[in-house]
Amino acid sequence: MTEAVTPRAYLIFTGTGPILALSTYESLTDERLIDKLSYKGIDKFIAYEVDLGAVRKRYSNSFANVTADLAGEEDIRVLDFNGHQIMSNFSLDELGEPIKVGS
Repeated sequence: MTEAVTPRAYLIFTGTGPILALSTYESLTDERLIDKLSYKGIDKFIAYEVDLGAVRKRYSNSFANVTADLAGEEDIRVLDFNGHQIMSNFSLDELGEPIKVGS
């Protein structure tokens, strides 16, 4: 069990579409996290960190549940896998620099 860490929010574009996820790993490029995603079939992706406050505001109920589930864990949880809804909730202008994983 690790000490409580503020999660980071990521919009991850995978081969099957975008997912919105919360992670308590230090970085989305942490090898342990990449191994976890690979185990789930996500070997390549392009991701963007999303403002946590914006995610909290737009997903208030599920945000509270997912962050509670992550408390004290170093892990990642999917907050939304509905690509249409995710893209409606976030403007591309809100996204920072891309994080590219895989070759």
